[in-house]
Amino acid sequence: MKSSRNGGITIADVARQAGVSAMTVSRALREPARVSEKTRAHIQAVIEKLGYTPDPAAQALAAGRTNVIGVIVPSVTNNVFADVMRGIYNSSEGTRWQIQLGNSRYSPIQEERLVRTFLNQRPAGLILAGIDQSDETKALLRQSTCRMVQVMEIGENPFDLMIGFSHFDGARSATRHLIEMGYRRPGFLGARLDPRTQRRLDGFRDILREEGLLDTNRIVTTPQPSTVTLGGLLMADLLSRAPDTDAILCNNDDLALGALFECQRRGLSVPFDFGICGFNDLEMMAAANPAITSVRTHRLEMGERAFRMLADALEGHPPDEPVVDLGFEIIQRESTRRGRHSAL
Repeated sequence: MKSSRNGGITIADVARQAGVSAMTVSRALREPARVSEKTRAHIQAVIEKLGYTPDPAAQALAAGRTNVIGVIVPSVTNNVFADVMRGIYNSSEGTRWQIQLGNSRYSPIQEERLVRTFLNQRPAGLILAGIDQSDETKALLRQSTCRMVQVMEIGENPFDLMIGFSHFDGARSATRHLIEMGYRRPGFLGARLDPRTQRRLDGFRDILREEGLLDTNRIVTTPQPSTVTLGGLLMADLLSRAPDTDAILCNNDDLALGALFECQRRGLSVPFDFGICGFNDLEMMAAANPAITSVRTHRLEMGERAFRMLADALEGHPPDEPVVDLGFEIIQRESTRRGRHSAL
């Protein structure tokens, strides 16, 4: 049997043994949807029998694509995006796809650079966070023939596929929860002020306008990165501005935990004097004392399903629904459970 010069089995060897053309073998490997199931199974059996291993460089040259899936997220230390990445790696394990990670550090310019770099490397696909790319990045993505999935949000006019939830609706539901628990003077703590934070703040404002309860003095934000310590500082700032505030929706769980600590330092009883709601429902929300109510977002599932959506599309089986709304849940815990002490 004719072999390649390095002693390996060639695609021609597979084709000869399978009784098909080399082009059919190549197509079965690169575009399986274009080859019948019976033929694909026969070719796969021959591949396994001969021990043929496709040359990634040759495949990329023939297909115009590598086997790389690029992933661009704004942070690799933020637990929210770490969970999404864990889901992507969970689903990609054991597949032929290789994950390459890019960290934009919340910078639109850096995101544009990463998109250019990935597209120049001819990836099989892209997974990128959010819907707020710069005009230059949007133009690059729309001109590309690369399959891609946007994660963490849902919105109009996706580049290709999309999976996430509405941050606006999540904040609306959380604010509604505070009102239903009897709080009448809720405030908002926000950090980083990225577009997702802005949409959560918009949802908070929207409900309070409907209820006639909006007071902008109770909104405290900063462009600084979020930390637990910062949550305590923002809480102190809020109470100095509006000392009669009786609850807060925090942009994330770091701030919520810091706010709880500041309440405890001041002798404020949570939830009877003050209610606290976080966002994302990280593990520490259930472990806090009292446990903190939060908006649960399905980040691990989002990463897992995003990869599967993309992988299926690359195999010629795109999902029936290109946009998937995973929704969210309000996980009520002691920090908003006033019960019979509720001051309606």
